[in-house]
Amino acid sequence: MNDNRTYSNIPMEMPVVREIIGDYLSPNNKISSMEQAGDIIRLRRGLYVANPQLSNQEISRELIANNLYGPSYVSCESALSYHGLIPERVYTTISSTFKRAKSYTTPLGEFEYITVPREYFPIGIEQIIVEDEYAFLMASPEKALCDLIISTAGLRFQSVKAAREYLLFDLRIELSEHNWNTEIISQCAEHRRKRRELHFLQEGLQNG
Repeated sequence: MNDNRTYSNIPMEMPVVREIIGDYLSPNNKISSMEQAGDIIRLRRGLYVANPQLSNQEISRELIANNLYGPSYVSCESALSYHGLIPERVYTTISSTFKRAKSYTTPLGEFEYITVPREYFPIGIEQIIVEDEYAFLMASPEKALCDLIISTAGLRFQSVKAAREYLLFDLRIELSEHNWNTEIISQCAEHRRKRRELHFLQEGLQNG
């Protein structure tokens, strides 16, 4: 319990927890007792994080999302909220992966993973470094919009005007407050899923 990693906000796999607790005849029992005592929080089987009341460090839901299921990056409304582009607070952390879709309910919140094509996956991903202590992967604003559009069933645009109305009125994004890199959207559109909608999105953002 005296290892600094015990009180870190970085998620720990089972081998790391066992290393921290040291020599015990029954390490699994020790880990269970730590969980019951509230020293550590179980995120899923074999993955834990220190109780933030002990670590005095804020838990990063984005970092947890990357570690809970991967490879993945935070995307859709969760990324748009992190980038300050939508006003709503997002309660479920949404990520993209090229593996099968999955969801987790944890003591720290809900985590959802949508599936995107493998070749499309690496486009427009940013590494966010927080205070030189940890890092996580997140969609750029443009990639987050593309992921949201291609993953929303029934969402279709018939024109650039319709795409802009979706951004302005459905998502309530202030388009002029961000310098959009529409090349990312162009690269995403090459992968066929809702290609027309993504082209309309690209034109709508280029028009400011």
